[in-house]
Amino acid sequence: MCGRFSLTVSADDLLRELGIEPPEPYAPRYNIAPTQNVLAIAEGKDGERRLGVLRWGLVPYWAKDTSIGARMINARGESVGGKSAFRDAFDRRRCLIIADGFYEWRKEGGRKVPLRFVRPDGAPFTFAGLWERWRQPDGTDLHSCTILTTTPNALVAPVHDRMPVIISPEDRDRWLDRDLAGADVQDLVAPPPDDALEAYPVADLVNNVANDSPDVIAPRAEEPPPLTLF
Repeated sequence: MCGRFSLTVSADDLLRELGIEPPEPYAPRYNIAPTQNVLAIAEGKDGERRLGVLRWGLVPYWAKDTSIGARMINARGESVGGKSAFRDAFDRRRCLIIADGFYEWRKEGGRKVPLRFVRPDGAPFTFAGLWERWRQPDGTDLHSCTILTTTPNALVAPVHDRMPVIISPEDRDRWLDRDLAGADVQDLVAPPPDDALEAYPVADLVNNVANDSPDVIAPRAEEPPPLTLF
């Protein structure tokens, strides 16, 4: 499951990591949620790589309306090639969704504590995504996407039984190549090395999608010990 992530790095950092300048205006986002717009890279039919905006929650071309997108924020990487909602996109419309962190919730006693997973160097990374085009009633196209998930690495496993697929810099060209079918890149649908990420607890602010400020990604403050009478 990947249901919340962040993209807080500067435009210069994106250019340095991905070689593509983000569109204007660009602003950091600390609490990206399903049905919101996300930044993604895809390859056009002309072979050119483009950075654009996609709505998170894939709407298949055959959908009657957009409500299905809320249930299509993730696609299981192991079976994506056999699902009607994702099969064509896996072969022809793969994309890279840009992030610099994602959140999962760890059970601690009777509550859940949110954790933010990031690269040790704080640099942005790219989720394996699929995109789709849906014709809206007004005749315009809605471009939407989903994030592929896989089994967790050793860091994520104690927290959740799924994690987003992260495409390494050296594999990004392969993932985006429209001349390759989904079966040709299936090997990339795998967890990253155990040391590729690190995690730290953050405040419960991330639980509310209305919160979108630097406070969301700040390390969780240590709680004071409970008061005692003696």
